[in-house]
Amino acid sequence: MKPALKTRYADRPAYLTKDGSEIRELLHPAEHGNYNQSLAEAIVKAGCRTLLHRHRLTEELYHVIAGSGLMTLGEAHFPVDVGDTVLIPPGTPHCIEAVGPAPLHILCCCSPAYAHEDTELL
Repeated sequence: MKPALKTRYADRPAYLTKDGSEIRELLHPAEHGNYNQSLAEAIVKAGCRTLLHRHRLTEELYHVIAGSGLMTLGEAHFPVDVGDTVLIPPGTPHCIEAVGPAPLHILCCCSPAYAHEDTELL
């Protein structure tokens, strides 16, 4: 498959992941021909929280682009705001809650690329 050099946000359909967040895959190897990572936007509705989960193989980076949240990362709990980036090592239990009146929007970079099979609900 020839790699996609560009995708349009408006052309990417949203779906729900196992953790309960709405995801829009911006680039994913299964569809776009890239190899080592995926990039998606996750939206957590105001007042909602994703389910506690972990990924056995995948390292994730969360970058907050809108809203405010409360991150649970292993035993740690801390606030996140626009401009914050969080490293989630493989095997680390995590979830995030949207606090405040607006939805929380996060760019999620996964390496290797996101796969439902690598998500274990806790």
